[in-house]
This record gives sequence, structure tokens and C-alpha cells, in this order.
Amino acid sequence: MSVADYMTPRLVVVSPKTTISVAVELMKKNAIHRLPVMAGHRMVGIITHGIIQRAMPSQATSLSVYELNYLLNKTTVDQIMETAVQTVAADAQLEVAIATMRRHKIGVLPVMTADQVVGIITNNDILDAFLNIAGYGEPGIVTRVVVHHDHVGVIFEIGKVLAEHDLSIQTLMVVNHQATKVIELHVNSEQAVAVNQVLSRAGFEVQPVSD
Repeated sequence: MSVADYMTPRLVVVSPKTTISVAVELMKKNAIHRLPVMAGHRMVGIITHGIIQRAMPSQATSLSVYELNYLLNKTTVDQIMETAVQTVAADAQLEVAIATMRRHKIGVLPVMTADQVVGIITNNDILDAFLNIAGYGEPGIVTRVVVHHDHVGVIFEIGKVLAEHDLSIQTLMVVNHQATKVIELHVNSEQAVAVNQVLSRAGFEVQPVSD
């Protein structure tokens, strides 16, 4: 799974001399919280809702609404933007983006191909990716196979047993615990009972999961 599979390719950007008021309106209009700052085809920074909030006077300020509006209309993006921008390559694995976000405690990464910005990936995109990988919302039932003594070919063995009985797996995830491995199978609802029975007879420890 690459970053390109789950990034948002439609970019909404601003230039360095865009005013804060225009940037805020763009965020509201497009229901987003971050904007790459572009000087021509080169990214020079990023502006976020959080950066704007931190740069503006607090609610306890003595400034009037007119003075605040004046400030928003006079301050430009390049005066407050973040210039040390973390990025990720479009062909990088999704977990690289996740690790980068966690390491730097950020929620967005511009996506690059060479030196060109081709998209943006946010924490919401990554959550959507997880739901997609897990098959959430798709018809079916999850069955868990608990493996206490992991060995080479265990997933192949599960697939082989099911294939021999004309049963299929829609999606598969592996969760590693300290001493065990849990293999979660998303299977067709109509085949769920048969899947559990077949795997149990084959010697696998099966834990059906309720909806």
C-alpha cells in the first residue's frame, strides 16, 4: 500500500503573499485545515488552522473586531507559515507516512514526486485507509484465528484449507501479540459458519467475532 493509493491528489494551495483572511476562507470553503504554500511550482511552506490560531491574538485581546479584521487582511501567509515542512514520497509505503507523522507529532504530509507536490495525506486519509484495508462497511463477518506457535506457511495453510472447501477470504489482517499471532479473516456472511467449522476441524483455534 503506497501513499499514492490513499493521498488526496486535489490540491488547494496559496502563495506566500496570500493574506490570512483569504487562507481562512479557502479552508472554510473546501472544508480543510491545511494549505501548502507554493512559489510557482516550488513548495516553500505550509499554513494550517492551528498555525493561524497561534499567530492571532487570543480571545482576551483588547483589539476590536475591526482591528482583528485589519490584522487578518494585512498579515500574509509567509509571515507565519511553517517552512520546515515534513514530506513523504508518493511511492513510499503507507506506514512510512504514519511513522513520520508520529515522530514529528503532525497530522499532514505533502506528497512528493521528485521535487513536485502531487498530493497531500492527512491523519484522516490514514484512518480511511485502515477502514478500507479492514473491509469495514463491506458485507461480511470477521473470524479470528489464534496462532500460539507461529511457523512458516501458516497463512498459506489457512488459505489452502478454505480453498479446498470452495470458501474464500475477502480481506486478511495479522495482529502480533507477545506470544501469539491473531489472523483476522473478513469472510462472506453466508460462508461464515462453514469457514469456522472447516478451520476448527483442521486444528485451528477459531474465535468468531460478533458484529
